[in-house]
Amino acid sequence: MTAAQLPPVAPEVTATLVEDLSPRLRKRLDAAVAKLGTRPTHRDGDTLTIAVDDETELRLHAPGGVVATADAISCGCLLAPACVHRAAAACAAPTADPAPEPADRPEQTDPEPVSTTDPELTSTTDPTPTPTPATDSAASLEVASPAQRAAADALWSAGAAVLEAGTGGSGAVTQAVLLRAAHTARLRQLPRAAGAALSVVTLLRAARAGDPSYRTAELVTALAELLGTAYRVRTASGAELAAVRGRARRPYRPDGSLRLYGLFTEPVVTDSGHGGVRTWVAGSDGRLCTVGDVAPGGVGRALGVADRAVRLGDSALTHRELGRAGLAVSGATVSPDGRLGAGKGVKAVSAGGAAWTEPPLAALWQTPPSEQAAHALRFASRYADPEGGGSDLLFLNVELLGAVREPGGTCLLALCEGGPAVRLTVADDDPALAHRDNLMLLATAPGTRLRIIGRLVSAPHPRLTLLACSHPTGQGAIDLGFDRLSRADLSDPVAPVHLAPRQPESSGAHSPLYLLERRVEQTVPAGRAALGMLGDVTAETRRIRRAGLPTAAGLLAALCASAAQRDRDLFGRLLPADTDGFATHWLSAARYTAAVSESLCAAAWNPTRDT
Repeated sequence: MTAAQLPPVAPEVTATLVEDLSPRLRKRLDAAVAKLGTRPTHRDGDTLTIAVDDETELRLHAPGGVVATADAISCGCLLAPACVHRAAAACAAPTADPAPEPADRPEQTDPEPVSTTDPELTSTTDPTPTPTPATDSAASLEVASPAQRAAADALWSAGAAVLEAGTGGSGAVTQAVLLRAAHTARLRQLPRAAGAALSVVTLLRAARAGDPSYRTAELVTALAELLGTAYRVRTASGAELAAVRGRARRPYRPDGSLRLYGLFTEPVVTDSGHGGVRTWVAGSDGRLCTVGDVAPGGVGRALGVADRAVRLGDSALTHRELGRAGLAVSGATVSPDGRLGAGKGVKAVSAGGAAWTEPPLAALWQTPPSEQAAHALRFASRYADPEGGGSDLLFLNVELLGAVREPGGTCLLALCEGGPAVRLTVADDDPALAHRDNLMLLATAPGTRLRIIGRLVSAPHPRLTLLACSHPTGQGAIDLGFDRLSRADLSDPVAPVHLAPRQPESSGAHSPLYLLERRVEQTVPAGRAALGMLGDVTAETRRIRRAGLPTAAGLLAALCASAAQRDRDLFGRLLPADTDGFATHWLSAARYTAAVSESLCAAAWNPTRDT
């Protein structure tokens, strides 16, 4: 049995079942979760049954696809309902996502005012504030309510506990605390922080299960987002508080009539077992929008949905066809990140498309690469405002140079027109998709000139995941996740290029910033105590200072000192560690390294930079 085979369970259900366990059973919970993973299952309609042993069955009832109540998980053992099996099943299952906002419910342009009569929602610094200048908004007086600050405190404590224990010590009980804090935060209208907590739980489970797709850097980002958002809830006010709260629903705004031109279609396969497609289109003004279809099902669903009709108006186009055709849409609704709504009021009919070399699409390739990278980096920032618009795509004219070996594998090196050399990598390594085979085949054709679309990867050198390209013979475009190139598709190179002198890299490619990044990342799997045993870091801080990064050196010294600090009482006994203080130092270091890394990435795309 895998987590993907189980129906998603609401966060509050998992938290309740774990909280109801006796201390003795809580100690056995992680082992019970692991044992359930080896047991057979079978599904009958909305009910999934797990054979706990030869005589006992555990049932999860999920009407609508989600286990929404604790009573929906039942067990046939003698200790039920106070047994460990029910909680173990909930902990083994994926965490249910919040219900999405209906696409036919557009958001108001001006945010709705929050009632000041409900102490659970908001409070003010002074119930009878003094007059302010006309330029000051009344919203600037708004601060988080006591209930919201309490919810933020709970999220902070739960995140700090993960840093204290590391992934190895953050088992089902620690995760349940996070889930309870997330549920409370959502009830207190703090959806952004609640979503960050759910992301941490998902990544913790992936790390502990040995999921090959798990990356420590993703958990670092999720933890920093959780702690940073929880901290800001307690200190922010006005517009900043509104941004920190986030939105529980997907906001759509009316956008009138749109003429859209297809660009390409990419497969979407998530770590949580979801699969589908995302089709990118551009408006007459060059603005990018997407039409998606993602649901539980993994890569198999992604391959099947690509040839299904898009869910938008009366159009009969499939996603693959839309990537090469066009749409005329009336009554359109669009989210801040460009998702097209598919509500009842939206009308859409098929229309002609445009080649990448024809207007309006050709204009996408005319913006200098450095400007494109700067815009994409703002959107793709690890801690970007979730309400911000834009995309992380780049549109480049390149000449292929050939394959380059890297510590993590092989990538394709290309020379960007009007910019630096860029490394092109595989968007998804799943063998059922065509990404890997296509990139390796293109690497055998140095000298080939292409128009490409890629997703920015934040790195100290120019780097993209390759999503689509013009056909090497100039006939149309290739969706590199679906279409499979053959050697017959490759024209003879115009001028074969050998990988001669290595391209100069920015100073950031060899920056000692990694010394701080490494300590930040080491904390997550190992916990605070392990970081505290690393010993003296004077040599590392000295090296960082010589590179002109005194702030990074100070952060590293403070982080390691906080990790090692353990005070004693008058009798010489160790006092509890200062988990809050350590979490503060870790958060400062994590956010700093992210900001500097993004600055180095932006500099790497600037062809006029000093080398």
